[in-house]
Amino acid sequence: MTASSARSILNRIDTWVAPSNPSMKAIERIVADIAGTNIPVLLMGESGTGKEVLARQIHSLSSHSAKQMAKITCASMSADKLSEELALHLRSAAQSDGQRTPTTLLLDQLSDLDGTCQARLLHALPDGDSVPGAETIASRVISTTTRDLEAETRMGRFRTDLFYRINGVCLRLPPLRERREDIPALADFLLAKHAMQMGRPQPTLRHESIESLVDYSWPGNIRELENVLRKIVALGDERLAISELRAAPATAPKRENAPAPAHSLKAAARAASREAERELILEALARTRWNRKRAAQELQISYKSLLYKLKQIGVEETEAN
Repeated sequence: MTASSARSILNRIDTWVAPSNPSMKAIERIVADIAGTNIPVLLMGESGTGKEVLARQIHSLSSHSAKQMAKITCASMSADKLSEELALHLRSAAQSDGQRTPTTLLLDQLSDLDGTCQARLLHALPDGDSVPGAETIASRVISTTTRDLEAETRMGRFRTDLFYRINGVCLRLPPLRERREDIPALADFLLAKHAMQMGRPQPTLRHESIESLVDYSWPGNIRELENVLRKIVALGDERLAISELRAAPATAPKRENAPAPAHSLKAAARAASREAERELILEALARTRWNRKRAAQELQISYKSLLYKLKQIGVEETEAN
């Protein structure tokens, strides 16, 4: 990769690389459909899977892209501190003529908020399509979490009303070990990124090193991958970093060369049917610009059935007023 092409890539949003993984491709299609709307988005996934990068990608495709995305880090946040952060965001969006310039507000690790903080946040979020009041956030809200908020809600650790307020569309980012086909492209991008930052030539990895990257389980996901590749650029020698990787204890199942265990014909048919159903639903929603009633009519199912199926496939929207 030339210096000019690396610079061109680095001008894009953070480390967003076009994926090969089918799940990530589906997420990319949904992002393209919803980015221009103000529907709230919930991003769920393990630490280091790229939730904030995806949030910035959504923001970059939105009508608010000219304005910087705001961020509130929810970890260890007290109720008073949260109120201050929300008030600061409201003040920054206010203009002298009384109008507000909305942007994208990222609520990072939302599930870390305690009950009092959740109540204060709920009070600051607009209810559905209602016009935001003077003390209500006008910005598009994107939330991230490493926890399963549905489970947290069922166990009473997260407010149900807040869950449905922020969960317009829920996107679950797969861990890196489940999208191994994306690792070579990610590695190439990250090597170019850090070579440019350090003013060094981009290393070209040996085939054996790439295989080691693909075979590793990556408990720290993309963040851990980036740390390894940064070390390779800094040392100018991939052997040490790769040898440390091979010596690391396995913390997740690794890819095996042996064929996957056989499944029954019924199980295979059910899996294929679920995937085909998911694709049909997402395509219908894309055609109708997320008008779920029209999508249900196209799919020849009831509106209630569509809502249930959206929940099953992990894509949910709040009820339109």
